[in-house]
Parts: sequence; structure tokens; C-alpha cells
Amino acid sequence: MSHSENKVGWCLRKAEKEIQQGKRHKGLVPIKANLELAREHIKKAEHNLRAISDFKKMGYSDWSASAAFYSIYHCFLAIISKFGYQSRNQECTFALIYHLIETKKINLEKEFVQKIHSLDLEEKQAFPDIVEIREIEQYGIKLSLEDEAFSNLLNLAKIFLDKTKEIIEK
Repeated sequence: MSHSENKVGWCLRKAEKEIQQGKRHKGLVPIKANLELAREHIKKAEHNLRAISDFKKMGYSDWSASAAFYSIYHCFLAIISKFGYQSRNQECTFALIYHLIETKKINLEKEFVQKIHSLDLEEKQAFPDIVEIREIEQYGIKLSLEDEAFSNLLNLAKIFLDKTKEIIEK
């Protein structure tokens, strides 16, 4: 059993237990596949994509990292909605995306997704993923992103949005 498959199972059990306890779940739950919800997540991703550039124009490029992350995260939510899942946990969402890749239900490369989040926290990457960049910018003291980092985040968010649209409408 792969790491992502184990994590998805844990996320499903976690949510089920929380629901049985009458709590708002913080995991993964199966839902009816929902293409309309997926399209709404795409709209939110597009909204956040515009915010990346808007923040830079306003002199708040440090916030562009968060906008890039959430643009891509809403793409993930769109994909899992199409496949019949609801997530209220980022780690669970990432695990499910990796699982969908491993089971060949979506055509994305793991290496591409690792630019957003690495599922294997033991494996140190040569580059920071978007989660790390967002955390550095959100909790750090720098007031702006370097131009190269900004361009990389913007381009990655655009590419991921395009790939997500292909997956959703396929």
C-alpha cells in the first residue's frame, strides 16, 4: 500500500469518526461527484490567480505567495470534487491528489505536484515547495517577494489552472 493510499484511508476514517461524534469533519468524505462544484472551485482559483498580480501592483507581493497557494489549492479541490470527495484538511487533499495520480485517474506528474507540496516529508527537496514559500512569506518579516520567485509562482499557478481545467472538462 502506498503512502498516499494509507493517508487517504486515514483521512476517510478520521472524517467518519468525527461525523459519528457529531463534529464538523476535518478529513475526507466521499460525496456525489460534483462537476458544478468543481467549476465553482475553478472560479475561485481564477479569482486568486488575479490576486497574485494585484497584490504585487499594490506593493504587497509577499501576499502573492498566499494567493498563488490558494489558487492552486482550489484547483485541487476542483479535481477532488469531480471525483466525488470533499476535503477539509490540506494534507488529506494533497494525499488524495497523489493517490489519483498513482491510480492513473488524473494525468498529472508527481514531480509537478511536488512543486506545490511534497507528500514525503522525510525527503528533502532541492527547492522549496509553494507551501513552504507561503509559510515563509506569511510568517516571516520580508515585505516583498523577489521578482523571480513572484514570476515562478504566477507561472506555476497559471499552468496548474490550465491543467485542472483539462482534467475537469475531460
